[in-house]
Amino acid sequence: MYEAAVFVILPICLVVAAFTDLFEMTVPNRIPVILLASFILIAPFSGLSLPEFGWHIVAGVAVFAVVFGLFAINVMGGGDAKLLTAAAVWYGFTPSLLHFLIYVAYGGGILTILILLVRARANSVMALSLPVPHSILTAKKIPYAIAICVGGLVTFPQSPLVLTALEHIR
Repeated sequence: MYEAAVFVILPICLVVAAFTDLFEMTVPNRIPVILLASFILIAPFSGLSLPEFGWHIVAGVAVFAVVFGLFAINVMGGGDAKLLTAAAVWYGFTPSLLHFLIYVAYGGGILTILILLVRARANSVMALSLPVPHSILTAKKIPYAIAICVGGLVTFPQSPLVLTALEHIR
């Protein structure tokens, strides 16, 4: 039963956060809360030892320290920082966390460039009636949860929790 929760909770939360950020330029606080609470509930059933569980929490704290700094200097939004922190807890201090963060960074860079290009041509986009969310054209922010979602969806299948859940199914 816990395997199903492992397979769906993080991906669903990331997709919901990405769509909400795209259309509303905000990440609801309930999404990181759901991610953290569900990890805490799932961890005992996943076979994580107490030290391994602790390292997952430490990974989240380390990511939070970095993204809080980015938030403090107004580089990253608070919702994106909380989402990235909560997602990092699901990876723990493993190579998959590094892969996740690299994909998020590259995805965020590509996303930023694309949005800046669309905003530079906002009049043309509106004149052609292209289906682009109004928030993309008018907001000064970047919906970074999209990059976090893409990074998570690409790397989560190789994360330790998913691999352990797959072993339990076999």
